[in-house]
Amino acid sequence: MSAEAAIQQQVHAWYSDHHGWLQGWLRRKLGDAQHAADLAHDTFLRVIAGRRESLGEEPRALLTHIARGLVIDHWRRQEVERAYLEAVAHLPEPEAPSPESRLLIIEALLRIDAMLASLSGRTREIFLLAQLDGLTLQQIAERTQMPVITVRRHIHKALVACMAIA
Repeated sequence: MSAEAAIQQQVHAWYSDHHGWLQGWLRRKLGDAQHAADLAHDTFLRVIAGRRESLGEEPRALLTHIARGLVIDHWRRQEVERAYLEAVAHLPEPEAPSPESRLLIIEALLRIDAMLASLSGRTREIFLLAQLDGLTLQQIAERTQMPVITVRRHIHKALVACMAIA
């Protein structure tokens, strides 16, 4: 039997033996059976896509590790959606974005959120001071007690990250 066939067989066995347990674990974490079912499915897709030589001897440890990351992503998505919907809730009906536009905007916001989370704390802080507060390089340098050239490097790094998600 090839290594790939052995992995497929092991994934199938894991699914048979642990899917119900994982879905129950996720249901307790999320409080929602439908989302739990979706994330359990996504967990096994990640296992399959992982292209490992071996899945290891602790299936529940790996499944829980993957599922935790998916739960965090799920909660982050809900938080971003909730914030966006609160921001547009006051708009009059003709100005409110369509459901399709809302979905596209939320997806873009999630990419931005992930990009910001990938930056170091200092780079993120400097970038947000420039973008949200509108501070100049000199003002940021004074506030952070850094040389202007260092502030410029942080902003450059953040802008490169922005371009990567565009």
